[in-house]
Amino acid sequence: MKQWKFTDVLVTIMVGIVFGVIMKFWDDFYTFIKPILPTLRQLLYGMWFMVGPFAFLLIRKPGTALLASLAGAGLSAFIGHGVQVLVYGFVQGLAAELLFAAFRYKRYNIAVAGLAGVMSCLGSFLLDLYYGYADLEAWALAVKYGLRTISAFIFTGVFAYFIIKALEATKVTNLIRPVSPDEYEQLGR
Repeated sequence: MKQWKFTDVLVTIMVGIVFGVIMKFWDDFYTFIKPILPTLRQLLYGMWFMVGPFAFLLIRKPGTALLASLAGAGLSAFIGHGVQVLVYGFVQGLAAELLFAAFRYKRYNIAVAGLAGVMSCLGSFLLDLYYGYADLEAWALAVKYGLRTISAFIFTGVFAYFIIKALEATKVTNLIRPVSPDEYEQLGR
């Protein structure tokens, strides 16, 4: 595994901060559509799980998902969502990190990125249970978190993957990390 450079840390934190800003607006949008789509809005929830997998697909070093998730949660906590959001950021980033570690940090495809989002969703669900936010009947719990799981896979797997692939096609990511032909080929797996 390659060593971390200052640039890697800086870019990872910046990705987290950018996602923190995006999540603030996403939160407003999510609240706005609540009366329109009270249940189906769970399909938009995956945005909150995207930061860690996106950062890992970009930087591809151990710890990236956790650091980016904490940076995004840190901004969110700073702008008024409370300290509890830091716990969510830590757990979601750690869950994604564990999934990437299971693949030895060598898989960068849609499936692995999507599963990292699903793991983040699972971590979030466990915290929701702990804090009492998931105190629902079994059928409602299955619907709510089932839709969130689908959303997590779509946002972290499909969207993050294709955004990174588009960035790599423009070669803008070469400023962060040179892409070898082998790494580019792995994106297609």
